[in-house]
Parts: sequence; C-alpha cells; structure tokens
Amino acid sequence: MGKCGNWGEKVGILQRPHFRGQSLNRLDAKGRLRIPTKYREVLQNHYTDSLIVTLLDQCLVAYPPENWEEIEGKVQDFSAIQPEQRAFMRRFISSAQECEFDDQGRILIPLYLRNKAGLEQEVVLAGMLKNFEIWDKTAWEKHLDWSPEQTRQIMEKVAITGL
Repeated sequence: MGKCGNWGEKVGILQRPHFRGQSLNRLDAKGRLRIPTKYREVLQNHYTDSLIVTLLDQCLVAYPPENWEEIEGKVQDFSAIQPEQRAFMRRFISSAQECEFDDQGRILIPLYLRNKAGLEQEVVLAGMLKNFEIWDKTAWEKHLDWSPEQTRQIMEKVAITGL
C-alpha cells in the first residue's frame, strides 16, 4: 500500500496548479471581490499572487500574470491591418487590468469591467484550469440553461477531441 502523507500534513489529490470548481461570491459596495481560498492557494503556490482581469463574451476572465504573459506573447505580432485581429486586441487585450490583492484577499474590479460584464452583487467564479471566469450569477444560470438537444450537440463536439 502506498504512503498517503504524514499525520496532519495536507496532501493534495490533484497536483497540477489549475483553477477548478465554482464558487458563489458577492461584490462589496466598492466593487471588491474576495477570491476563494482554493484559487488563492493556486496563485500563492504556483504563480505571482495577483491577477490580470479582462472581458470575454458575457463575463470577465482572470489570469495569473504568468499565463497572461503567454497570451501577450502570442498576440504581440498580430496584424494592425487585419480586422479580426485588431478587434480582438481592442476588446480582450485593451480591457485587461492588473488587479492586486488587498490584505483581506480581495481584488478591486474596475467599474468599467463590472459594467461591461453586467456584474451585480452576486457573482459566480468558474474554474477553467489556466484561468477562471467571473460571471453575474443570473447571467451564469441563464448561460448554462441548455436544452437537452444543445447538451447533446456540445457533448458530441467535445467527444470528437477524444475526451
């Protein structure tokens, strides 16, 4: 039988530094959001303990700075003439904001980003492995309200990848 760890020692089942799961949180009156402990631990143990937050579809997406730098490395040579690449840069890259943690584990989400994502008080944080999304709770529930046919189509498309 294999050893599981020493008595009292915290042993993780999954070793990769990924953001997983969902968390229901609240923005305070100033637009600050407490990041769940499980996400903070990923940041503190594997990345710089801060976030880059930007717009994506109907939500915000938060990246550790190291993962954000990978994105910037890939898009830095985008064409200034190609319309789709310029549009992507305008929406996704120009909206990015550095968000550092305060002493209570909160980040301040700029008003512009809160308004664009339609964030009210209740928000859902959804782990997406290398990043996590920040959704208004009502928008999240509506977004995931798939019909049985939509669910089947999505699962079929994902199955093509070999999953």
